[in-house]
Amino acid sequence: MGDIAQRLAKASRDGTITTVHGGRAMVRAAQRAIEAGCEALVAAGGDGTVSGLAPVSLGSDIPLGILPLGTLNHFAKDVGIPLNLDAALEVILAGRTRTVDVGEVNGRIFLNNSSLGVYPRIVQLREQYRGKGLGKWLAALWAALAVLRRRPFMSVRIRASEQDILRRSPVVLVGNNAYETSGLAVGTRSSLNGGVLALYVMNAQARMDLLRLTWQVWRKGAAQVPELDCLLTDAATIETARPAIHAALDGEVVELRTPLQYRCRSGALRVLVP
Repeated sequence: MGDIAQRLAKASRDGTITTVHGGRAMVRAAQRAIEAGCEALVAAGGDGTVSGLAPVSLGSDIPLGILPLGTLNHFAKDVGIPLNLDAALEVILAGRTRTVDVGEVNGRIFLNNSSLGVYPRIVQLREQYRGKGLGKWLAALWAALAVLRRRPFMSVRIRASEQDILRRSPVVLVGNNAYETSGLAVGTRSSLNGGVLALYVMNAQARMDLLRLTWQVWRKGAAQVPELDCLLTDAATIETARPAIHAALDGEVVELRTPLQYRCRSGALRVLVP
């Protein structure tokens, strides 16, 4: 963080740098900054840090800046933030903003996606294994194998765009706008201003179906796999047999009461962009 302070001083700009541990501390620090009259909130970190600051920015109409210091930086890439620290800081100092969509489920905000089923379980187990000393990627591998051994299927009812879909699926992913599903750009979003949620539902009945469909999606692209449903909508309701379910919101696992009420909040977040 000392490098950032030096760069701000060189540009003759004032800024307060706060190092925090945990989401609650970050939110409190951001709220204090707003009360002190800050012109922008800047998330220096990965997708989790950006997602944690976004609700504070949303509630105050203070623009959100991003210094992409995480591992993957999905949101930063999709809004066009350069990954070079100097270039990203120049974007913030220039002060140009545009609005982007955010997703919401049961009052909780997400910027990239919300997922149900396999992924939240893998994240929970991964963190348990990491607590035992395993590295991040090895812990993720062991967690995935453990989850797949447990028949990770759930029954869901999805109501959206006058459709009523019943599925038994290992995974439901709700994206903030649509993802590219084939080619070199797979996993990215060409727009964050489409005003839609993209629901991806894998129609698998057994573990071998899951493995086969995952291979086909990787090899052909999701658009070429008929067992993968994709639905674009501005709002959706997802029901399960359980009164509560674990969901991953931008990688953070939370417990939500069902039914899950999803909606796209079009143009709700102001972001500092090139």
